[in-house]
Amino acid sequence: MSERWRTTKPEGAMTMHARHLRARLKGWGGVGAMAAACALAVVFALAVTCTGSVASQAGAQPAGHRTAKALTVDARAADDCEAPEKQTLSPSRADGPAITAIKNRPGEKRKLVVGVDQNSFRWGYRDPNGGESGRLEGFDIDLVHRIAEDILGDPDAVQFKAIPTDQRIPAIQDGRVDLVVRTMTINCSRLKDVAFSAPYFKTGQQVLAPKSSPIEGYDETLAHRKVCTAKGSTAYAKLEEDRRSGDLPASTDISTTVPNQLDCLVRLQLGEVDAVVNDGALAASQAAQDPTVELKGEAFTTEYYGVAMKKDADDLVRRVNQILVDFRQDTATGWQASYTKWLSATLDDDPSASRPPAPEYLRRS
Repeated sequence: MSERWRTTKPEGAMTMHARHLRARLKGWGGVGAMAAACALAVVFALAVTCTGSVASQAGAQPAGHRTAKALTVDARAADDCEAPEKQTLSPSRADGPAITAIKNRPGEKRKLVVGVDQNSFRWGYRDPNGGESGRLEGFDIDLVHRIAEDILGDPDAVQFKAIPTDQRIPAIQDGRVDLVVRTMTINCSRLKDVAFSAPYFKTGQQVLAPKSSPIEGYDETLAHRKVCTAKGSTAYAKLEEDRRSGDLPASTDISTTVPNQLDCLVRLQLGEVDAVVNDGALAASQAAQDPTVELKGEAFTTEYYGVAMKKDADDLVRRVNQILVDFRQDTATGWQASYTKWLSATLDDDPSASRPPAPEYLRRS
């Protein structure tokens, strides 16, 4: 084992504290990038000005202006990605091409087609003791019914399509679904491929392991351990990044990836892996399914779930954002009621840690 991870527990705690401090200061990177870009733009503009009238007549001055503008735009885009949860459109009830196409579906096909999970306990799952055979239930499912009721006037006008974690984006891009409501984290990488609503839930990555395990959290106790994540998940991306940067022991085996988060719990129960890294909200539900496992340590990221749609479905994005405004404000049958029904038993009676922040709509088109 390297000297880096041969530390006493207090030193390990200090290492983790330093890592969290770096994470909190990460946002300054966007500010630094903006400052550097602006400084470069000023130097370039001055250089062009100093070349004299010949350069101006040759068109160098306008080119300099375009370059400076491009640098500023690039810097602004980099800075925007520090807050991907804000890169969405303002709410609207107006119909547009995407919503009209959904409403114009004939007969039995006049339904909202939604990608969901059917194996995430209390989020999107089939309860064998729920009475109505095969009915999907959970927090995400409540939100789907709310969207269908608003757009089509019928909360049950939904065609559910169960999709694995790594198929969420392809299903949207291929037109197999109108939207995905499946504990999907909003991040910069995904914004290149799909559009997101404003956040509807706040969570963070956590470690799940057997109660008897010496693993204490996302720290040096993961050295020489096998960790399972879902393929295409933000958990795997985080582990890969941190192992490369040295914030995770190099000996941590992160090669085990599975199609769905629940598959990781099965691998853990079979003893094939030592731990699972997953969104804390989902990991808590998995712990509720198996009393021999528990969450280890605190959440080490901050993430937000959003509804994902096609990049050009602007009217649908705006409509979903309006629905989310109503969903949050509805104290009788909205966000709070759904949280209390499905999640208070596995997370906390107090939902404040899971409630998303007041939305900001920074995307203009």
